[in-house]
Amino acid sequence: MGNMIQLTAADGHKFSAYRAEPAGKPKGALIVVMEIFGVNSHIKKVTDEYAADGYLAIAPAMFDRVQPGLDIGYTPEDIEVGRGIMQKMKLDDALKDVSAAMKNVSSAGKIGIVGYCWGGTVAWKSACNLDGLACSIPYYGGGIPGLMNEKPRCPVMFHWGETDHSIPLEKAKEVAAAQKDQIHHFYAAGHGFNCDQRGSYNAGASKTARERTLDFLAKHVG
Repeated sequence: MGNMIQLTAADGHKFSAYRAEPAGKPKGALIVVMEIFGVNSHIKKVTDEYAADGYLAIAPAMFDRVQPGLDIGYTPEDIEVGRGIMQKMKLDDALKDVSAAMKNVSSAGKIGIVGYCWGGTVAWKSACNLDGLACSIPYYGGGIPGLMNEKPRCPVMFHWGETDHSIPLEKAKEVAAAQKDQIHHFYAAGHGFNCDQRGSYNAGASKTARERTLDFLAKHVG
């Protein structure tokens, strides 16, 4: 449904993105921020699904700054590769890529951002540092507890897994207390519960979180 395009960030960095258009006039736009596995088949599917819901959806390939074209799965080896690249990424650079993606889809109207795993941290950081986002939806962003006192510039809905080994529940609860004006949902699920290619996939939690996300997008983006 979507196709790969080229974007250029403000610092001149050229990178790819997967862009999926809705059937009719877009309700608005959505930036989809990947996990540590690149713009792989799962992220493309997620982006296509949001396009099917009426949004102009775009998933920037943020790891192009370290390893262009990364597209891996979820084996322990893949996780090691993804983590290694993540450690070389600067969040400030990720925000430049988000900004470039926002420019690309701005014709659709208001813009939301959703991110998974590492992308959840990027979605939170973007909400706190970038102007022009209508809302942000971070799923289990491991870096969020370290950034919990930042001030979001738009409404935020957090999705947390109660048995997430990457983010201890007490840390997620601390974020919820620090950001009590925002929405926090907790699920009886682990890290990566939205991804149907991962062992931690939880169909019930994934479905409920997606319904809540779509309601939130309808309210703030259109």
